[in-house]
Amino acid sequence: MALLQTTTCLRISILLFFLIFLLPKEAYCIRIPNRIAESSTNPSTHQSLKTAVFSLGCFWRSEAVFGCLDGVFRTTVGYAGGSKLNPEYRSLGDHAESVRVEYDPKVTSFRKLLEVFWSSHDSRQVFGQGPDVGNQYRSIIFTNDTEESRLAAVSKEKEQLKSRGSAVTTQIQELGAFYPAEAEHQKFELKRNPFFLQLMGNLPEEELEMSTLAAKMNGYAADLCPPKIQKQIDAKINDIIKKGWPILREK
Repeated sequence: MALLQTTTCLRISILLFFLIFLLPKEAYCIRIPNRIAESSTNPSTHQSLKTAVFSLGCFWRSEAVFGCLDGVFRTTVGYAGGSKLNPEYRSLGDHAESVRVEYDPKVTSFRKLLEVFWSSHDSRQVFGQGPDVGNQYRSIIFTNDTEESRLAAVSKEKEQLKSRGSAVTTQIQELGAFYPAEAEHQKFELKRNPFFLQLMGNLPEEELEMSTLAAKMNGYAADLCPPKIQKQIDAKINDIIKKGWPILREK
């Protein structure tokens, strides 16, 4: 019993440590059932958050790209841009692998997310990204309203001006249904590192999917955080390791 209590206390201490030093001052959690189409009009119970959805190749990496940005509260991989009902990883139909980003517009903006979108993939590649070939890996900016459509179009024009020799293939389309992907695809880069999961207290799957901390650590695990944030997390983890947390040692 004493060992169990010690384990629980250590996990709570670790979670508090991360919440205090790595996360924004506020964090909110929602739970989303699997395999249910979701509209962009009600992405979160916290009304001040906004939602953006992008397709830029394999969604494992795409989620990690956005997860570490300041102002991003949650990320979710899924399927969008097609007509098939209830798509699945092995049966996507005409959907594209996508990432949904829930963010605080007081901290970051749709314009900033667009900058990250363009810098994180090859928008001129046709029918895939890198070694990933297929229609599901196409480049798309999904928009929620007229202003986002305008910003997307302007950003695409600027991207095209960088190189007139090849056409930007990115599509801009209104966001319809977004289908969250299966659990095994959420926070994929983070799950490849059991040590990081242990540092977070081995959260249950549903909490991990919706966790702000998990979104940030997913980007960190993929080495895709901005350098400043990457170094901050490095320092915190090294401090935990020096103190012997969260490893329990036999006495």
